[in-house]
Amino acid sequence: MELSVVDLSPVPDKGTATDAYSNTVAAAQQAERLGYTRFWVAEHHGMARSLAGTTPEVLLGHLAAETESIRLGSGAVLLNHYSPFKVAEQFGTLDGLAPGRIDAGLGRANGSPAVDRALGTDRRVENPDKDHAEKITAVINHLYDSYPDEHPYSEVTVPRSGAERPRPWTLGSSPSSAALAAELGVPYCFAAFIRPQFATRAFEEYHDKFQPSQQPGKIDEPQGMIAVNAVCAETDQKAARLRASAEASFKRMQRGVVGTVPSVDESIDELGSVPEPTPATLDADEWPRAISGSPETLAGLLEQLTDRVGVDEVMIQHVIADHDDALRSHELLAEGVGLTAR
Repeated sequence: MELSVVDLSPVPDKGTATDAYSNTVAAAQQAERLGYTRFWVAEHHGMARSLAGTTPEVLLGHLAAETESIRLGSGAVLLNHYSPFKVAEQFGTLDGLAPGRIDAGLGRANGSPAVDRALGTDRRVENPDKDHAEKITAVINHLYDSYPDEHPYSEVTVPRSGAERPRPWTLGSSPSSAALAAELGVPYCFAAFIRPQFATRAFEEYHDKFQPSQQPGKIDEPQGMIAVNAVCAETDQKAARLRASAEASFKRMQRGVVGTVPSVDESIDELGSVPEPTPATLDADEWPRAISGSPETLAGLLEQLTDRVGVDEVMIQHVIADHDDALRSHELLAEGVGLTAR
């Protein structure tokens, strides 16, 4: 099994964006040392007091200078806000800074009405799926210079290294996004920490509808990855205690409360008790929004989930208040899965 990380750059309690970015750099460097495959950063808008990850293309440029070998990417750039050409220029530039190790993770999401207005986003798109497919295709065409000679953009170029060009990924949390990735013939990452109930169906759509392609930037066989909220500690009980922050944060989000990640003690107070440890064996139709466990337990849980959807790679996302606990979680999980340190 391959492991990767997506980092949201959470702002620590009483901290700033500077602290958040410093933690993200430390996490990326650790992931590289431990043998993780990729390190992606996210794009969220209008929540900068709690999540400093607003502009992955900027943060990735800094990470390129602070790492040497790990693949770097976006989880995801939200294409509905931007010009495909500008996105391609940004990722071409990143490829020039980190040759052959850039992933262009492409997704979409609407924010609040105020955020969308501030971004100049049109929410009245007649056919959102078609629009998104066209934008993904345009990014790929720009990155790979694959517009036909007669196309008006055929002479429009983007920066690049002499190595492998950025790899496009489609990201989503629904069967429709999986079907889109399949029809385009590109790798797909499903965000199971958002809508775990759709994970199995989404990958069924992806594998059933996948269209092999020999076009540049596309693939001839399905390539999938599942993103899971997971926290690891020395024992199942300790890990469940740390998971309290994720459980409390989700309940806050349901109430419309946005803020920094609550501490473990604060979260337990809000929940009324310490969460029960995730069982070592999940029922066939059970897919928790967040899982936890010792290295052995969590490795077994990830094997169960990847077997269900037919993938070999897991991207770890977590909600942990203390940065040292977050780094320790990644370290223990790497040991449990058997990653080879670099």
